Amino acid sequence: MNKKTPTHILVINDTQEILELFSVILHEEMGFEVTLDSYRPHILDDIKELKPDLIISDHVFGEEKIGWQLLQSLKMDRATASIPLIICSAAIKDLKEIEGHLTARDVGVLYKPFDVDELISLVNKKLQDAADPALHHDG
Repeated sequence: MNKKTPTHILVINDTQEILELFSVILHEEMGFEVTLDSYRPHILDDIKELKPDLIISDHVFGEEKIGWQLLQSLKMDRATASIPLIICSAAIKDLKEIEGHLTARDVGVLYKPFDVDELISLVNKKLQDAADPALHHDG
């Protein structure tokens, strides 16, 4: 019998309440395997080891631009470049400024506060797109 492993989603956020909310929605309601994490040095190495099917990340703006750096690193590294990404942030003004860049890199955008149905729809779309490479054309 060929048992399929559950889809694994990594959620990166520095707010515990947000992580718990994602866990409830994605794990308890949708049945995904969920790993919760926060931004920290060497998270890219851990992501490569974890090999999630999807990453949902807060996008930390400001002086550190930590979310942008992680996004760039993920997209430039061969081991992680194909992992679907969703950026979820309350920094709406900042996010709107770079939304075109994100869309061009096939990154989903979800504004906080978000509607649960909107999250579920975007997660399903990103996973479906990743499962069907024919939908992606690089040129």
